[in-house]
Amino acid sequence: MNSSPNPVISRNWSSVGRWTIFGTLICIAVSVAFNRIVFDDLGGDAVGRAVMSATVLPLLLGTPLFLFLSMRVRGLALSNMRLRVVARTDSLTSCLNRGAFAGRVEDWLHRAPQNATGALLMIDADNFKSINDLFGHQMGDEALTIIARSIRAVLRPGDVAGRMGGEEFAVFLPNVSEMEAQVVAERIRRAVYLAMFVPDGQRRHLSVSIGGAVFVRSTTFSTLFRIADQRLYGAKNAGRNAIAVAQVDDHPDIRLKLSA
Repeated sequence: MNSSPNPVISRNWSSVGRWTIFGTLICIAVSVAFNRIVFDDLGGDAVGRAVMSATVLPLLLGTPLFLFLSMRVRGLALSNMRLRVVARTDSLTSCLNRGAFAGRVEDWLHRAPQNATGALLMIDADNFKSINDLFGHQMGDEALTIIARSIRAVLRPGDVAGRMGGEEFAVFLPNVSEMEAQVVAERIRRAVYLAMFVPDGQRRHLSVSIGGAVFVRSTTFSTLFRIADQRLYGAKNAGRNAIAVAQVDDHPDIRLKLSA
């Protein structure tokens, strides 16, 4: 677990401090200026007392008031941030949900240069229905959690993982070659297979099939998704617990029906 402070939370706290200090100072400045103008004709001693009062009262009253208001604003900002995270995250696996994942990849592809490289991996749990049938849906959820954790464990900083629905996951790998994408796919497959899954007191292996689409020039998410999904079905038909990665440019149009 990363123990470094959250930069968003740190900025919120610094904002609270700034608004409290600046708000109080502004109140003091306005109050002092107003009292100097109003009591200027009463002599130096009266003006001095008026200025002292104009400084002390805003300091005593304004500081806690601005601190309270800043804390309320900070609380609202954090609540909105949490709501945005919840709206983008799959509650079971903590991966991005389908919409958020697709949006993240599409944004990267839109901003990427013409010769950008990368890969999209589609990952599907093998024989997942049998897990639910044999051990129940609670153990099925546990299996999905383990798979998601195993996927994230082997990714690099900057890689993106998402749950596309059911027992299907996706990973976007920016700036990789076909060989590098195959290496990551194999690491994912192996990490899932070696993960500890003990639904009935006995260790049982989980496995995934992985299809990948690698690009070496501008492309779209829908193109990557279509090709990676086809390669996934190819890996399933090849016997499962396998990977199949293809270049977008030379990808054959595979039309295979997965056997029941």
